[in-house]
Amino acid sequence: MSNTLRALFIVALVAGCGAKQGGNPKAPNALDDACGILDERKNFLPAFRKTQDRYGVPIAVLMSMIWQESKFKAEARTPNQYKLGVIPVGRQSSAYGYAQALDATWEEYKDLTGRSRAKRNNIFDAAEFMGWYMAQSNKELGLAMNDTRNQYLAYHDGRNGFRRGTYRKKAWLVNIANGLQDRAIMYHIQLEDCGKI
Repeated sequence: MSNTLRALFIVALVAGCGAKQGGNPKAPNALDDACGILDERKNFLPAFRKTQDRYGVPIAVLMSMIWQESKFKAEARTPNQYKLGVIPVGRQSSAYGYAQALDATWEEYKDLTGRSRAKRNNIFDAAEFMGWYMAQSNKELGLAMNDTRNQYLAYHDGRNGFRRGTYRKKAWLVNIANGLQDRAIMYHIQLEDCGKI
C-alpha cells in the first residue's frame, strides 16, 4: 500500500470515529411525534431508558426538556450576538449540545460524577446529565421527577435561582415551562400508544 493511500485510509478512519462520538446535527423530522423521534433516532430510546432507570426521570419528561433545549440537535448552540447589528461578539452563552449545558455546569457534572469523557453532543451523556441535574433538584428542592414545569424552571434558572423565585419575573419562561408540562403529557400518551414505555 502506498504512503498516500495509507494516509487517506487513516484520515477516513479517524473522521469516521469522530463522527460516531457526536450525534445528528439536524432535528428529527416530526418533533411533535415522540414515537417518530424514537423510530428515527434508534439510539435515543436506550439512552432515555438508561437515564430513567438510574434517576427515575420519565422518558416523556426528558424528551420534552431536550425538545425545548435543542430540538434534539446534537450540535445545538445559542445564537450569536452582534454589536451595532453587524459585528459578531460571541454567543449568548456557552450552552451546547442536546441538553444545552453551560461549560461550567458541564465541568461540575464531570468532576462530581467522574465522567471526564462525557460529551454534550452524545445523547447518552446528555440524557445522563439531565437526569443527574434533575435528581439534584429533587434532592435539594423537593421537585418530583415528573414535575416537568418546575424541573424545567430549576434547570433554566439554576437551583439557586429557583429558590429565589427568579422565574416569577419572567412570564415568557413560565409560559415555556407550562407548555413543556403539556408536551410531556402529549409525549407520554404517544409513547404509551406505540408501546415504547
